[in-house]
Amino acid sequence: MQVVANTFVEHFPNGGQFAVYGEMGAGKTTFIQGVCRALNVPFAGSPTFSLVNEYTLADGRKLYHFDLYRLNRVEELSAIGFEEYLETGTYVFIEWPQIAAPFTEGMHELSIRDEGGVREIVF
Repeated sequence: MQVVANTFVEHFPNGGQFAVYGEMGAGKTTFIQGVCRALNVPFAGSPTFSLVNEYTLADGRKLYHFDLYRLNRVEELSAIGFEEYLETGTYVFIEWPQIAAPFTEGMHELSIRDEGGVREIVF
């Protein structure tokens, strides 16, 4: 997984906004952890309960990692200032982006599938 994360950072050195798709346990958070490692950023874990983790890169740019699994309505995104994060983040990863569909149009899509222990990552 780390080799793929390193390659990902090479392809997107300036960051971007990424809607991350995959079933529960497919490796979405593990992949984002690998991206953090490739960027030399300590990883705090999944933001399942906090909804977002913020990381500062060595050059001061921001990386935001969202986990929207617990949200039920798109209106809940306003309460956490979702749009402002999208405007200020260098790297923005959104796990379970389906709830944020009005905001993810035009974002890069990243999908992770685990087929019997073999992961396929497409970006």
